Amino acid sequence: MTSGTLIALALIIPTAVAVLLPLFAGRPNVREAVTLIGTVLLFAVVLSLLASVLAGERPSLAVWTVVPGLSIAFAIEPLGMLFATIASGLWIANSVYSIGYMRAEQAPRQTLFYVCFAIAIASTMGIALAGNLFTLFLFYELLTISTYPLVTHRGTEEARNAGRLYLLMLLGASTILLLPAIAWTGIAAGTLDFGVGGILGGRVSDATLGILLALYVFGTAKAAVMPLHSWLPAAMVAPTPVSALLHAVAVVKAGVFTILKVIVYVFGVDTLAKAGTGDWLLYVAGITVIVASVMALRQDNLKRRLAYSTISQLSYVVLGAALFTPLAILGAALHIAAHAVSKITLFFAAGSVHVGAHVDDVSEMNGVGRRMPWTMGAFAVGSLSMIGVPPTVGFLGKWFMLLAAVGIGQWFAVGVIVISTLLNAGYFLPIVYRAFRRTGDGRPGVAEAPWPVVVPLVATAILTIVLFVWPTIPYDLADMLAGTSAAPVASDAATGGRQ
Repeated sequence: MTSGTLIALALIIPTAVAVLLPLFAGRPNVREAVTLIGTVLLFAVVLSLLASVLAGERPSLAVWTVVPGLSIAFAIEPLGMLFATIASGLWIANSVYSIGYMRAEQAPRQTLFYVCFAIAIASTMGIALAGNLFTLFLFYELLTISTYPLVTHRGTEEARNAGRLYLLMLLGASTILLLPAIAWTGIAAGTLDFGVGGILGGRVSDATLGILLALYVFGTAKAAVMPLHSWLPAAMVAPTPVSALLHAVAVVKAGVFTILKVIVYVFGVDTLAKAGTGDWLLYVAGITVIVASVMALRQDNLKRRLAYSTISQLSYVVLGAALFTPLAILGAALHIAAHAVSKITLFFAAGSVHVGAHVDDVSEMNGVGRRMPWTMGAFAVGSLSMIGVPPTVGFLGKWFMLLAAVGIGQWFAVGVIVISTLLNAGYFLPIVYRAFRRTGDGRPGVAEAPWPVVVPLVATAILTIVLFVWPTIPYDLADMLAGTSAAPVASDAATGGRQ
């Protein structure tokens, strides 16, 4: 099977799942079997592409030339491969979890839920594998539209308000800021294709580079860089599997993925480092990391606390990218993977506590861990990973970013990483302490959620440790990205120094 065929299948499989599911709306077992089969097939296809990329190949597929210079095309590079592997693998876990959660909650409109979920995954594959900015933008917008019904799934007034804010901020930012940035880039560079070392170097002034970077960063509102972050806590009104999709599998990852990819393949790390007009991004990201962590400390609702944690953790990726060194790029890419498996574990656990203990607030979680040891044990592992404690994968990205910051004497970034790590401990560890060390109020009926809910969260918790012990695949992909993040001259990624 050719690489072009595999790329096509990565898009076709989740799309086909979305088309088939309404045919089995009255047969939930068949409907969910179709979903699970689709998840496994997609992951198998992505693993086949992964083997090619790790072997040094760069598979591509040209689909349609709209007009000369504007085409829908796909080309796989290391960062896109990393994102596609994460999203397709976690779709399996999220689908099993969704079956248990949605049935336990007796949620309405489950067929629509699974259809939109499959379209969102297809959109994510399109973003990950996009060969140019035009293709990326099309699938980026489709991801927003396909996840809107998921945000509003409960049908309450609060859900509808959250959905309106979701569309307003994401579509508004991409239309007003991101789209003009893409058009400007095409005019200035003469192409929208991603290129090793960037495509803008020497084609625009340093001041223009700074303006374009701002348009890309704030136009990509899915990354939730402050002040374009309020849609994310509001969206927590959605069912927990949707929250996991938003935070770990697709939406916010699409945001930081886009920013990192644009910095590496549109601007070029060397170009931005030498221009100096992108240094403001480091401070915007650092402020977002700290402020969101402080806001997380103040949240009693568990999902909202996790939402502000996500805002903070996403900006670690932006912070690493804004250091403009190969080693920091490596750390930022690793943190995308680390955050995905860790945060999905935390949201899975939050949903399990909702189902098994009927508790949504941290203040009501006293003693829950004693009755739900698998759930809260997994939550503890995910928390340690988000704090950055070995042997969890969350340590790796932070470590490389810290080394990069020290290597170039960027003490603001060092301070942000150290202070935010302490704040992370401040809003995660009390939850674990409450769950295991404090005595509960004796609420009857508190027990582990059904096994389709518990098994995926235990599996992803184990994965956070496995990826620390055996980080070969994400590290190799991140290292390939770091190697192509600078101009084609030799880099000193090993020391974290700028060229």
